[in-house]
Amino acid sequence: MTAARPRLRLSSAPMLAFHSDAHSLSLPPGHPFPQSKYRLLREHFEAQPGGLRMQAATAATEGELALVHTPTYVEAVLQGRLSAAEQREIGFPWSPQMAARSCHSVGASLAAARAALTEGVAVNMAGGTHHAYADRGSGYCVFNDVAVAARLMQAERQRDRPTRHSRPDDLQVLVIDLDVHQGNGTAAIFRADDSVFTFSMHGAKNFPFRKEASDLDVALADGCIDADYLAALDTALQQIWAHYGTKLPGLAFYLAGADPHEGDRLGRLKLTTAGMLARDRQVLDALRVRGIPAALSMAGGYGRDLATTLAVQVNTLNEAARSWALWQAGRPDDSEAMEQCSP
Repeated sequence: MTAARPRLRLSSAPMLAFHSDAHSLSLPPGHPFPQSKYRLLREHFEAQPGGLRMQAATAATEGELALVHTPTYVEAVLQGRLSAAEQREIGFPWSPQMAARSCHSVGASLAAARAALTEGVAVNMAGGTHHAYADRGSGYCVFNDVAVAARLMQAERQRDRPTRHSRPDDLQVLVIDLDVHQGNGTAAIFRADDSVFTFSMHGAKNFPFRKEASDLDVALADGCIDADYLAALDTALQQIWAHYGTKLPGLAFYLAGADPHEGDRLGRLKLTTAGMLARDRQVLDALRVRGIPAALSMAGGYGRDLATTLAVQVNTLNEAARSWALWQAGRPDDSEAMEQCSP
């Protein structure tokens, strides 16, 4: 069943993409987190004028963060009161820059979600911090940007439609998490919440080693290749559409991690660059033809060669821009995409 498309604010400018890489982490030498990839990704598109409409993200406020995270945890991050054990679990030492970066990364997903609801597709050029729980961070994730954005979009929908029949869950949200690591924090935050459907497809033997229960989990064996991955994704998407029936969600968050790629140091799967692009197209086409706006985040990517990770994520952003152009044109047929978009 194809949903009626939302009323779009049409734009002749390129797709909106929000960045937060001005706020660098203070990491020790040899730290495995590849923070430079976010700057390099931005610089790639800055060198191609007209490819993306890039904007610096503003920081999420304490009130916005508190829609998901406990006040004690938010204060600990912002005031530098994280314990040594909490910092080890996150994987970053605390610094004012770490707190600022975390708030701006969430702010980028808030902006991308709002833009997606008005233009069809928009992007956070970082984000996807799906290991963060309500009361703690983990696995390079401080705040859960997608969870905060989902909650805020629901609250704004309720505010903008204040009828006596409205409820906080009027905006149904779908999370499609294709990072190679399970979205445990997101699953825990939305456990038993029927307004947000969480789907994670990930490596069965990869971090986190204690998984949480998403609404739909697909665990893949080490060495999974393109054909098997794409078939599993297709089956999972069909299950999601069957779950929703005729009442489709009003917003989707797509965590387009680069770490299922065969060149990733941490991924353990064997998707080629072509397979990763096919994955992105499969998801974005499925959302677009059903009229479901999509807010993307880049999530993980730890390539042995950083240039390989960048190439995968450049492809993702180009594919998102292609989908955005089709939304703007109101065209359901993929074959007409390149007429409208040249990222």
